[in-house]
Amino acid sequence: MQVGEVVARTQLSQRTIRHYDEVGLVVPSARSQGGFRLYTESDVARLMVIRRMKPLGFTLEQMQELLAATDRLDSDEPVDDSERQALTATLREFEHAAQQRCDELRTQLGRAEEFADTLRRRLNTADRTRPDSAYRS
Repeated sequence: MQVGEVVARTQLSQRTIRHYDEVGLVVPSARSQGGFRLYTESDVARLMVIRRMKPLGFTLEQMQELLAATDRLDSDEPVDDSERQALTATLREFEHAAQQRCDELRTQLGRAEEFADTLRRRLNTADRTRPDSAYRS
């Protein structure tokens, strides 16, 4: 598929997708005769992993590390037990970090919702005390 369809499916900008190509995170699987980047379902899946990591604050280097580990685990080449354990440990570390970051975001969201509620209550109080308010009893 061409980049326009990838943009629609991933909700990432063309510029972002091009940047990920330039830094080697997601290299298009092929190019058309006209030189346009062509992507596969696998490429889109990689972009979705990156898109999910970004709001959690993972760096491009961390994204590359995780993708390298999952690529190796998904590879058709055999993985010996010690390498599999190391790769699994890497995945476990990322899972733990992601969970911690989700917990931090939930805390931040809770605080933001409390703030929004405080403002809403303040507005309701202000509206009721205005002489021209429809809320006045």
